[in-house]
Amino acid sequence: MKKEKIKIGVLGAYRGTSMINYCEIAKSAEVVAICDKFEPALERQKELLKDDRITYYTEFDEFLKHDMDAVVLANYANEHAPFAIRCLNAGKHVFSEVLPCQTLKEAVELIETVEKTGKVYAYGENYCYMSAPYEMRRLYKEGKLGEFEYGEGEYIHNCESIWPSITYGQKDHWRNNMYATFYCTHSLGPLIHITGLRPVSVVGFEGTKNARKLRVGAKGGQFGIEMVTLENGGIIKSIHGDLYKDSIWYTVYGSKGRAESAREDVRKDGTSLIYVNIDEFDGEYKNKEPLCYEPDMNSVSKSFGHGGSDFYCMDHFVNKILGHKDADIIDVYEALDMFLPGLLAYKSVLNGGVPVEVPNLRLKSERDKYREDTFCTDKKAGKDMYVPPFSKGEVEIPDEIYKLMYKKWQEDLVSDSGYTNDAFTQGRITDK
Repeated sequence: MKKEKIKIGVLGAYRGTSMINYCEIAKSAEVVAICDKFEPALERQKELLKDDRITYYTEFDEFLKHDMDAVVLANYANEHAPFAIRCLNAGKHVFSEVLPCQTLKEAVELIETVEKTGKVYAYGENYCYMSAPYEMRRLYKEGKLGEFEYGEGEYIHNCESIWPSITYGQKDHWRNNMYATFYCTHSLGPLIHITGLRPVSVVGFEGTKNARKLRVGAKGGQFGIEMVTLENGGIIKSIHGDLYKDSIWYTVYGSKGRAESAREDVRKDGTSLIYVNIDEFDGEYKNKEPLCYEPDMNSVSKSFGHGGSDFYCMDHFVNKILGHKDADIIDVYEALDMFLPGLLAYKSVLNGGVPVEVPNLRLKSERDKYREDTFCTDKKAGKDMYVPPFSKGEVEIPDEIYKLMYKKWQEDLVSDSGYTNDAFTQGRITDK
């Protein structure tokens, strides 16, 4: 019997809000359980949702026993793989927020669990579904840009002002201990999704440190760059990190021309605007002047975060579970194509900038050499393969910095601004 509504549980009451909001308006999905170890976040959801049908949990083990079809993982970015594996083994479909894993060992385990269980795994790289990069995907798939030759993805986010509310003053928070090329899929992911091409090698670069990083307690380099070679010989430059001025920008060069998004200097929501400049002799449009337009979006999606993309990645996930053949999810293999270049770029940095091969973990023959590879900057997961988050060695930051961040976070909670960017209400339909 075909399901009419997918029952969804959400782990992470803060970042999971956007997914909860989707289920409020979707005809084919409903939230039945929410789990978070931070009880004030659960209380906030109870206050806003006012829905007695939802059960709230502070313990994941109890949450996982709940009668539900799928779980949204919106917990810490370095802990998604272990939770995904547990959910899949418990018979739940999984929508995983970024990032998919933090080690090659976890990557192998995640892939093999997805294959074994046969459950839907969808990676929530929402930037792929922003209007401009998604329109580039359409143009590329239709052959209008020709063969991919070069592209750039840029995700610059100066988080200093919100650091207390996203790290809670925790010295061991993953954001404080991530290396420069770790959080790479917002910049690299859309280019991978546009082209469908697999990365084969990467060279990494690490930005230096400055006072802006140190005064919030972050130990990694200021920004990271991955120069990624794809299977067809095309090259991607991916840059991301805490440079001064925020920027989300993408460009794709094909054999027939170029497509790119606008910058915020053109207009605030620059990623919703696309420029298409296709060669007048080889290109289908045959225009001497570039086309500039805003791709059509579902009117409902416009109220959702990240340029409406939060709506689309959940919508595709639910439709995939329901058996819709055109559901455009990012599966586990593509998710790792987006993440592994960042992980291996840091190996490149530590080795003096040499290229590092990106394994194709679709092939079972490739997996054995990485089953015990725990290389990362998380001491608990890395064990004897732990490396410092900055290439020049451990960075010592006084405990007073973290005490100050904790104090600021507590002050923000009292004033209600600790929930950054009003995430608890963004995309929520209030007149139900």
